[in-house]
Amino acid sequence: MNGICTLANDRVYDQLIALLNSIESVMGKTMPVCIYPFDDQCDRIRLAIRDRPSVTLYDDQDSIQRWDSFMQRIAPERLNQKNRLYGAHRRFCAFDGPFDRFVYMDADTLAMSPLDRVFQMLDKFDWVVYDYQFLDPSKIYNVNSSSLYDVFSDERIRSEVFCSGFFAAKRGLFGAEQRETLIAQLRAGDINILYEGAGEQPVLNYMVMRSGLKSCNLGSYLPSEESTGCSVTSKHFEERNHILYDRGTRLTYLHYIGVKPQLMEQVCLGENVSFPYRNLFLYYRFLHQPQKCPVFMEPPSPDGKSYSPGFVKKVLKKLKLGQSK
Repeated sequence: MNGICTLANDRVYDQLIALLNSIESVMGKTMPVCIYPFDDQCDRIRLAIRDRPSVTLYDDQDSIQRWDSFMQRIAPERLNQKNRLYGAHRRFCAFDGPFDRFVYMDADTLAMSPLDRVFQMLDKFDWVVYDYQFLDPSKIYNVNSSSLYDVFSDERIRSEVFCSGFFAAKRGLFGAEQRETLIAQLRAGDINILYEGAGEQPVLNYMVMRSGLKSCNLGSYLPSEESTGCSVTSKHFEERNHILYDRGTRLTYLHYIGVKPQLMEQVCLGENVSFPYRNLFLYYRFLHQPQKCPVFMEPPSPDGKSYSPGFVKKVLKKLKLGQSK
């Protein structure tokens, strides 16, 4: 069975709802989705998916503990941020999860196309991605380390690295024996070739490349006239009927990379803050509640500050009080 996976907790609730609605919109209500819990803060998510029979919250504690332990053994410092478990690595539970083949999508993405072609690529490859992280491998590996090139060739580094926000793979990858091999190699010194500032992403890249999986990046695999961008940092996408196109070609997904969850929550609450493709995000976030979607009559403040309707009323009230004195 094919399915889509994501990773979330209540902190990214608005992003998750937008993602689920976009999947439903472009792939139908029956597309199975499995949510992996970033941590234990998932009460709002549980309530939200009660009326979504195709969506499940992963609860295999053995699997979750297995991957927690994996990260703790290779890189305990990558797990601790402000004295709490850093749970981004729990996307690895997809290798144990309910789907024979799956596409993992970060919660801060929107589906723009059906994923049939991505799933079909798994007939030829073990691992399929669609991004342009290979243009900047310095966020994956310590490119200044001479040891790096003893492990991977420069050609592989410049062509195989990927963003962990979107990938397709198969259940059963990285079994017990393979995990132990990877742990031994990392603890023997390979951990030093990884970029230190990006949590699970360098680890996953290392796992795929060190294991010799047959991988494909659609960003470089597809002909130039068929490939598209995927990031909100690209400002030239054209929107038609709530779908984005890049030079006339429909995007596969849009990644709101770099847009903080707090910002998306603020705009959902009616604060007039700006980020790329904001209206598209709001459309999917409130797809089933259009009456609750904020409507902004004024552009965001040019100084970058946000002003909610309530805040504006308070300011006006103070001004009137000041004038009366």
